[in-house]
Amino acid sequence: MGQYLATRLEVQRDRRQRTDAERAERKEAILGFLAAAQRVELILDRRELGLQTSEDPADEKLHDLWLAKKFVELACIHETAQAAHDYTTVLHTLMRNTVPSEQSSAKREYRHAFMEAARTALESGRPRIRR
Repeated sequence: MGQYLATRLEVQRDRRQRTDAERAERKEAILGFLAAAQRVELILDRRELGLQTSEDPADEKLHDLWLAKKFVELACIHETAQAAHDYTTVLHTLMRNTVPSEQSSAKREYRHAFMEAARTALESGRPRIRR
């Protein structure tokens, strides 16, 4: 009986450690994606305000964003990966479009959709964010 309980506790501990490691990996992917998206959004915001953008090439920022999106696709569930893809596509389109447009609201919608999917993927258990 003692051996059974010890084995059962060990299996539960192992399962919990694996779950924690997977959550940490998802969190790292999501944070990396958000950092890359934020750098692209900074460039877009500065363009919209007519301010000079940084010396960092926009192509490099887009490359970083697409790479971060792929990490989300590998580490997260389908809904989160799809939301990251949609958000990345909108940001990419906005970066390539040199004329300011009304797509800022689209950018916000896709950002919000990604954030909600990320919260679900991280199993936050918190209510949806009101906008």
